Amino acid sequence: MTEDAAAPDLRASDADRERVAEILRDALAEGRLDMEEFDERLDATYRARTYGELTPITRDLPDQGAVVPAVSLTKEPARQGSWSDRIVGGDETGTSSWAVAVMSGFQRRGRWTAPRRFNCFTFWGGGEIDLRDAYFVDREVVINAVAIMGGVQVTVPPGVEVVVRGIGIMGGFDHREEGVPGDPGAPRVIVTGFAFWGGVGVERKLPRAERQRLREERRREKLERKEDRRRQLETGPEDH
Repeated sequence: MTEDAAAPDLRASDADRERVAEILRDALAEGRLDMEEFDERLDATYRARTYGELTPITRDLPDQGAVVPAVSLTKEPARQGSWSDRIVGGDETGTSSWAVAVMSGFQRRGRWTAPRRFNCFTFWGGGEIDLRDAYFVDREVVINAVAIMGGVQVTVPPGVEVVVRGIGIMGGFDHREEGVPGDPGAPRVIVTGFAFWGGVGVERKLPRAERQRLREERRREKLERKEDRRRQLETGPEDH
């Protein structure tokens, strides 16, 4: 029997299941899966015991942007991430350098490249600038927000230093995230501008993928506890 024929019956390891879960997390972040599909496939991933059960879960999904076999039997080192990987340089305008919302809204979120300076204006509208999964042209990013009877919400990940310098008249800028030291090599985000009968909020949240990973860990621990209890019931009292 060849290795390819035997592969579906080989037992999968925790690392194999985690590689599949990582592909699912990427697909969720990229919009390839909705939350219901993600939850169904993730449950199937942690229940899988062999490669044959794992392979169909990601057969229709690309792995890190390239179409490759969904499950590889070759052990690869874990991917390492750092702030230096996310500060990419290049065109100072990044993916987008401005946004306007007049009686409407705008969003900049996901895997976009934040410029050195991002200018935005809202009038009777709202805007969302989410830097949790963003790349950065430089280590210092200036967000210049003007909110007239509207609002702008800036979301940064843990480890990023925040400085707020905006002026508010019958409105305000959120200073709660100031004073938190940044990680070595992390970007510095300066929020400035003007708010009139409006506001500019700043909040710090874990990236969506990290929050989902923590949720998955809790779910896996719960499944493991259920499996342990099942095994205890199967062994019976004579083993105690």
